[in-house]
Amino acid sequence: MKTRNIVLATLTLGFMGISCQEATKKEAPAATTDSVEVAQQPVRSILTAEEQADMTPDEIIGRLKKGNENFVANNLTTRDHSEQRRLATIGQYPKALVLSCVDSRVPVEDVFDLGIGDVFVARVAGNIENDDIVGSMEFASAVAGSKVVIVMGHTACGAVKHAIDNTDAASLGMNSLQNLLNEIRPVVETTEGEDVSSKNTPFTNKVITENVAKTVEDIRNKSPKMTELEAAGSLKIVGAVYDMETGKVNFMR
Repeated sequence: MKTRNIVLATLTLGFMGISCQEATKKEAPAATTDSVEVAQQPVRSILTAEEQADMTPDEIIGRLKKGNENFVANNLTTRDHSEQRRLATIGQYPKALVLSCVDSRVPVEDVFDLGIGDVFVARVAGNIENDDIVGSMEFASAVAGSKVVIVMGHTACGAVKHAIDNTDAASLGMNSLQNLLNEIRPVVETTEGEDVSSKNTPFTNKVITENVAKTVEDIRNKSPKMTELEAAGSLKIVGAVYDMETGKVNFMR
């Protein structure tokens, strides 16, 4: 554990009035500590190495699900971001990494009711994997100790819609975008549906889900180390889909 923490610290450092009223002599009443006031006190702490080490992957997933329930209920935790920012300079021990689409309507930390230092976030259109993304996941899990990797797609995904409609991005001078869409096309071609169109919402949602499943398997195939950690029970790689209308994250297992 000491060796891992030393490695983590080295890599992390490389990246990252009270006024008086003269008009009255009355003593101010003592502050009350009723349940409402206590509940409104901001959370100041961030995850420690010991807390991270003590949690199991299933426990972390359970906490993330509870955080999403808070988000759906518009009951997000009040946090002291200034204090969390200060504490985070000491080190980071996130519980998970979330691979999400770049879509601006998917605020990953808010979706799981998380704060500074709670989670790694990787983002790419269509939440597909590539070598850099997988390398980032290996850093998060094998070096920094995160125990869950979530591939999170979302409804109404623009990248998936363009892949379904077979948009010719290359003809518009966007070769890199074309390469990205080409990563999603095989999922479109193997998903059953009579009307292969992004206007067909049920079909589009099926492709979104299957694309997440494909990314999960691709990650396992590309990273022997993460596969090893999963086999040992110290890591879980799971898929999920965020419903933009309800705010709910539906885990695929």
